[in-house]
Amino acid sequence: MRTPRYQQIADALRTRILAGEFAAGRLLPSESGLGSRYDASRVTIRRALEQLRDEGLLASRQGLGWYASGDEVHQSLDELETLEHQLTSSGVEAARRVLDFSFGVAPAPARAALGTDRVLAVRRLNLADGEPFARVTVWCPETLGSALSRDDVEARPFYELLADTAGVHLAGASQTIVAGAASAADAELLGVPTGSPVLICERTTRSADGSSVLFSEHVYPGHRMAFTVDLAPGASSDAPAGLRLVE
Repeated sequence: MRTPRYQQIADALRTRILAGEFAAGRLLPSESGLGSRYDASRVTIRRALEQLRDEGLLASRQGLGWYASGDEVHQSLDELETLEHQLTSSGVEAARRVLDFSFGVAPAPARAALGTDRVLAVRRLNLADGEPFARVTVWCPETLGSALSRDDVEARPFYELLADTAGVHLAGASQTIVAGAASAADAELLGVPTGSPVLICERTTRSADGSSVLFSEHVYPGHRMAFTVDLAPGASSDAPAGLRLVE
């Protein structure tokens, strides 16, 4: 008996996934793109993809498409740690690639957070097991960042560098996380469609004396990141502490 066409396509895609062509979180071509490659209707392609989803090899999200299944990375909000440390602790190989390194005028959010006009701005791409995982931009007051080089920030996190070069030890941070849509630039870096769901985190990090020393923006593909926090009993309220409506 002849193997159904959708089954043939599912078998071909399964082979590609198990061979590592699509790492965890990596998007597959669109359904129309797969239809062109395998000369099949969208209905046939969808049935093949759904079979692989039932096998646990694929997942999908509205506005994103189909991607190879894998565990989300969980970042705890209970401790002040670097992204790389949390990735490594979860068994993921972490790496970074610096895209821009420059001194200049701070954009308005960084200026408001840091209280200075002159900053070192570092834009980088964070990788998890070799796959794009986050676009991160960090702003640091020029007075603290002047001793740093591009090689420095590519090799080590700011948390360590500021302690070694300026004697600044970090003691806390305020963080805001909102849902957003991937810009064209971030979509290209992260390998997701423009406008697809992302999580945007803004963090202001403070030194032991309470001064704001870092302001950063982290953009994560929505299907790859989950934030976790342990909640202790507190005063009776209709909403968790720290929750507010965005106007």
